[in-house]
Amino acid sequence: MSSPQRWAAGVEYLGSRFCGWQAQAGLSTVQQAVELALSAVADHPLQVQAAGRTDAGVHAFQQVIHFDSPAARTPYAWLLGCNSRLPAEVSLRWVQGVSPAFHARHCALERSYRYVIHTGAARSALTHGRVAWHTRPLDASAMHDAAQCLVGEHDFSAFRDSECQSPTPVRDLRRICVRASGEFVVLDVTANAFLHHMVRNIAGTLLEVGQGRKTVSWVAGVLRGRARVAAGMTAEAAGLYFVGPVYPPEFALPPPPQPWFPLP
Repeated sequence: MSSPQRWAAGVEYLGSRFCGWQAQAGLSTVQQAVELALSAVADHPLQVQAAGRTDAGVHAFQQVIHFDSPAARTPYAWLLGCNSRLPAEVSLRWVQGVSPAFHARHCALERSYRYVIHTGAARSALTHGRVAWHTRPLDASAMHDAAQCLVGEHDFSAFRDSECQSPTPVRDLRRICVRASGEFVVLDVTANAFLHHMVRNIAGTLLEVGQGRKTVSWVAGVLRGRARVAAGMTAEAAGLYFVGPVYPPEFALPPPPQPWFPLP
């Protein structure tokens, strides 16, 4: 074996049957599946670092990981060998060598998520586990207007889970958009980083506005109040997709994909 090479990879997964990203003893997680597959290709145990953690039932268009291995493998060998050993719900989409300075989590400049809500009197069998479901129409325009007060650097304590381990509740939310797309309402949000359950708590809060239970201006008051109890519910995990992180151009990594679900 040669000296260790650092590799980066993009991982796509459907999280419905997994207990989240992070490896946990006795539980089936995406990280565990990826590490087992990569270790088999490398012919030695290895661990991966990821751009961020996702909860049980949450999906990803492009989770980015890095790992080190002295094994002499081409990017194609990592890709083909790993995917042949992964469950159908998980796939490496690309693998490339990176400098030792690259870190999947610490080098990320920003991260994006998408939250998808299906609206309809009857649940959809085809989207089961892939979207949140709401039985009545939602006012996506009002939800979008209410969300704009969240743009900027704020204390997001009102949208933070009680078990969040971040040393600070301050985040820089850079873009947020809510729009209707056929039978779906789609929330897209980008920030430098996110707190535990932050996107799901924002989605649950905006649902209160979309249903007409709260006014557009109410969300700004929730943000200022910094009290989790004042915000909406934590929206279900099934509708959440980690779109991916963005890195400095010197690493030359693929950007997050344009989310293809739902169309148009």
